[in-house]
Amino acid sequence: MFLITVYFLIQCILLFVMLFKKLWRRTLGVETSSSKSPPPAAVVAGVPPAVCVALHCCSSRGTMTTAFLVLLSLLVAGVWGNEFSILRSPGSVVFRNGNWPISAERIPDVAALSMGFTVKENLSWPGLAVGNLFRRPQATIMVMVKGIDKLAFPTERVISYPLENAVPFSLDSVANAIHSLFSEETPVVLQLAPSEERVYLVGKANLVFEDLSVTLQQLRNHLFQENSILSSLPLNSLSRNEEVDLLFLSELQVLHEISSLLTLHQHVAEDHSPDLYSLELVGLDEIEKRYGKESEQFRDASKILVDALQKFADDMYSLYGGNAVVELVTIKSFDTRLVRKTRMILEAKPEKQVIPYNLAYKYNFEYSVVFNLVLWVMIALALAVLIISYNIWNMDPGYDSIIYRMTNQKIRMD
Repeated sequence: MFLITVYFLIQCILLFVMLFKKLWRRTLGVETSSSKSPPPAAVVAGVPPAVCVALHCCSSRGTMTTAFLVLLSLLVAGVWGNEFSILRSPGSVVFRNGNWPISAERIPDVAALSMGFTVKENLSWPGLAVGNLFRRPQATIMVMVKGIDKLAFPTERVISYPLENAVPFSLDSVANAIHSLFSEETPVVLQLAPSEERVYLVGKANLVFEDLSVTLQQLRNHLFQENSILSSLPLNSLSRNEEVDLLFLSELQVLHEISSLLTLHQHVAEDHSPDLYSLELVGLDEIEKRYGKESEQFRDASKILVDALQKFADDMYSLYGGNAVVELVTIKSFDTRLVRKTRMILEAKPEKQVIPYNLAYKYNFEYSVVFNLVLWVMIALALAVLIISYNIWNMDPGYDSIIYRMTNQKIRMD
């Protein structure tokens, strides 16, 4: 919100500077035809109008201050390029419609909270509201599209949020939580990246998606069969003979096969264990690199991808009886490379971290629970010891102990 406020302040300042300069030039009588020329062609490229006017002023008689403001405005505007969108969601999960940015590294926490799991760090993001705690979604489907900052979805059906700090992320923590809590019910966990031929199956996913094409060669073979998506998609400028186009179409074939195989095993979607689907698509990025962003192939591929994602979201949403969350992440490029963390058997012990200013270490989310358990158990034990000790101290052996009674009777009989 701070960056958004700064952005609008800069726009207001630029507009004020432009109007002031125009009035000043009219006062001095130096208004010429060149000052009335149209703004530069940057307007067509999507740059805000105030920035275009300021750039025009800078080109004629600008100052260093105006140029700096223009550069800062462009940098701030470029922060909100990527998007996090909600394609479908049940009534039990409430996503508020608003321009609230979210960091890419917190997206797994959003998926975990929407499914009813706890997270290590509190998520202070107003986009996700508290829904029905007793009815959690049966599935979370997340599709990540790399190579484009946003897709043209209908705004009345899709809720989108600006995505900041575009760092690589994964849903491994959510998958581990599902596998550990519902291991006996064998939930479906599917993580797939067709371009890298990387697949991760857990639980019933091994049975449901055993015929799923995971290699590029298998996907291309399925593309040229009778029941492939090529028979129903309008390819337009895309070609079946180009390697890049086949990669893009192969990823769409994966979406079609997932919904088709799940339709054959619909009983899996009706059980009580939550399921997780994570898909990574990079075919559109390869088409942009091959043909360019202004090419006809890229425009056709973007439209085809929007239609395919809408159909995939509708199919998965209906298969789970309207109790599934379908999310989409569009990222132009990552800030850092996606590196999967590995662990060696003989792992070196990390060096002890030196905390400056003699501060205490940061407690985790379990500290308050453990502290309360230990505190109240110790208080209860201390009270129990005091009460027992007091009663024993004030006990009358002649009346309160059967041992002394039996002893006295025996002495009298003797």
